[in-house]
Amino acid sequence: MSSNYDDVRQNLISMLEELDERLTTITNDVRHSDEEIEKDWEEQATQNEDNEVQDFLGNSARVEIAAIKQAISRIDSGDYDVCQTCGGAINPERLKAVPFSAQCIKCASLAEKE
Repeated sequence: MSSNYDDVRQNLISMLEELDERLTTITNDVRHSDEEIEKDWEEQATQNEDNEVQDFLGNSARVEIAAIKQAISRIDSGDYDVCQTCGGAINPERLKAVPFSAQCIKCASLAEKE
């Protein structure tokens, strides 16, 4: 592991821990582990809408967790600043902005257009 990225690695681990806590909270909220499901149909509809939002947030957290784990793995293997698409260098400013970026800005822009 490169010592150049020790601080980044620690920051990613902190982000991962925070996301894991958030995901646990979301999962408990969706499962209604601390409250009963309403008997009233309108209230159930509201709960279902809330569950859909929570589910979306949970899925987003899972995607971000996977990206962070991959970034930590790339730091450990020495490939952290290498674009996973073209093999070119990822700009350090991009990695500062999004520390779990796996692509250079050019490849990321092309992927968004597809």
